[in-house]
Amino acid sequence: MGRRVLITGLDTFWGGRMAQTLESDPEIDMILGMGNSEPKVALERTEFVRADQTYSILSRIVRATQVDTIVHTFLVVDSTLVPGRALHEINVIGTMNLLAAAGQANSPVRQVVVKSSTTVYGSAPTDPYTFREETPRTSPPNSRVERSLLEVEGFVRDFAEDNPATVVTVLRFANVLGSDIVTPISTNLSHRLAPSVAGFDPLLQFVEEDDVVRALEHVTSRRISGLYNVAGDGRLPWSEVMAMCGAHNLPLPPVGTRAFAGPLIRMGAIELPPETESLLRFGRGVDTTRLKQTGFTFRYTTAGAVENFIRAVRLRRSVGRSQPGYTYEQDVEQFFRHSPAVVADTKTSPP
Repeated sequence: MGRRVLITGLDTFWGGRMAQTLESDPEIDMILGMGNSEPKVALERTEFVRADQTYSILSRIVRATQVDTIVHTFLVVDSTLVPGRALHEINVIGTMNLLAAAGQANSPVRQVVVKSSTTVYGSAPTDPYTFREETPRTSPPNSRVERSLLEVEGFVRDFAEDNPATVVTVLRFANVLGSDIVTPISTNLSHRLAPSVAGFDPLLQFVEEDDVVRALEHVTSRRISGLYNVAGDGRLPWSEVMAMCGAHNLPLPPVGTRAFAGPLIRMGAIELPPETESLLRFGRGVDTTRLKQTGFTFRYTTAGAVENFIRAVRLRRSVGRSQPGYTYEQDVEQFFRHSPAVVADTKTSPP
């Protein structure tokens, strides 16, 4: 019997993209995705189970499906997306329930992959030029996202120690840019005005969205354990990133930054969650040698990720989005997969 994979957050950008990638792997017999709503991408052989964001039902699903691999893509790394209580429930409680299901008696799970973020290092004036995986952060967490990710990674470390027979992998991704992903930084760069903090021009590092999925697939398919930074080579000053994207600088005062930015945030002119504000002051850089030593090669540098992003932005500005969004409808999918009215060579194709 081939591998059986469960993906959290199938209804999110990363969960859907990861499922699409794994569907092409002939060694995977079954892919099961969990989410709070239906998938937003076309999927051919991935099954979907609606579940609350704390995954309270996960233990039953693991026992019933005998999945051997869990890919946890659903961690909130943008504090503007959900209220504080929901962020804690999704990141901390959800991960606790996931690890409890993976570690239950007679569990079939032999691999757990967690998509984390370099936000766990923070951004502070006392930071080293480059963070390696073992480098501790130099300042207390100053946002809800940072605190929750630190808790999550603590739980994962404990799980790995208690379950030595299980392959456990944590990938810390730098800020992502790409043709489709939407983040506070990509939103700001898509506007004509992008915020900065007056007196600061930090060096930033990005990872292209395709390299995110490729890194997740790399460690999953090869059963690679450990903790890894994931970011494109090189760093760019924020001023240069804005210039490359054609965005004009909107300097915010270094003192009282959030109070000054408040009206602009409420108007939708800028996005500035606390973790992004810190990044625009002090920047962040990480070393990716450890991941490269596993055989992974990046397709994009930091500059390449910015260039690919702005090409997509310019195209959307010119012609708009020409492709309609995909909506998953379970009864339609079941028809295409199982109805005798559908010819054999299209049974696995999305409508």
